[in-house]
Amino acid sequence: MNVLSNQYLSIEQVKDRLLSTAGRNNDIADESGVSFQSILDSKTEKTLTTGSGSEIRFSKHATSRLATRDITLNDDQVARLNDGVQKANEKGIKDSLMIMDRLAFIVNVPSATVITAMDQTETNNNIFTNIDGAVIV
Repeated sequence: MNVLSNQYLSIEQVKDRLLSTAGRNNDIADESGVSFQSILDSKTEKTLTTGSGSEIRFSKHATSRLATRDITLNDDQVARLNDGVQKANEKGIKDSLMIMDRLAFIVNVPSATVITAMDQTETNNNIFTNIDGAVIV
């Protein structure tokens, strides 16, 4: 609290000062053109874009699984996943198992988001739950 010649700031003065500071910060955020939602999305999801402009996202969980299982995808595989998502969407599938090469992905089709990924060693029990369709790409 500032003391000016033995006078304390009133609650109204402090409130006005805080509100004017908050307004200036909001103006700066608005001028940047970047929304909070876009920053949040970029931090929580990894997006891969193919040359055609379509995109599939990998959830934080799926990104972690890809890293721990040492799975890397090339541009052709990402394009095939995108194609599989489009086909699943045309058929009305919501959650799909996508099998590609020796990899399996669980994908939420409406959001085009890979939920998890696994290779052949993790699919030995061959049981997949909470899906309503499968696509082989």
